Amino acid sequence: MHIKDRLRQVISVNEPPHKIATAFAVGIFVGMSPLLGVHTLLGILLAWQLKLNKLVTLIGVYVTNPWTIVPIYTFGTWVGVKIMRAEHVIPPMDWSHMTFSILINEFKHLLVPFIVGTTLIGTLSAVVSYFVIYRTVKRNRG
Repeated sequence: MHIKDRLRQVISVNEPPHKIATAFAVGIFVGMSPLLGVHTLLGILLAWQLKLNKLVTLIGVYVTNPWTIVPIYTFGTWVGVKIMRAEHVIPPMDWSHMTFSILINEFKHLLVPFIVGTTLIGTLSAVVSYFVIYRTVKRNRG
């Protein structure tokens, strides 16, 4: 399904524009959050708890998908590194003796910048998406 089809799905939901925009924004925030692996469950739980449309929330969650997760998380980590003024982002490594545990150990210093950056990017994206969806729904109902 294309982005335009997803957008049509979102704006055609029979709910007030504020509820639709809020559901989508919550999904965007959850999808871009550092809580990798629990996005779907967290999106459904938040939609249920906040009495939001679960489909619209999940459409927002799935903005982060196998094709977008690397750029989103890389950008989020970069933002976190810049905010926290981290140094030595990529350490010199001996790739010929690399194991998964060595790789994790060498990059664990990026965990906090990752959390900070993806949370900030998720928050800003949620705010922007709220206004975009709200305005789009209002305009199409017009």
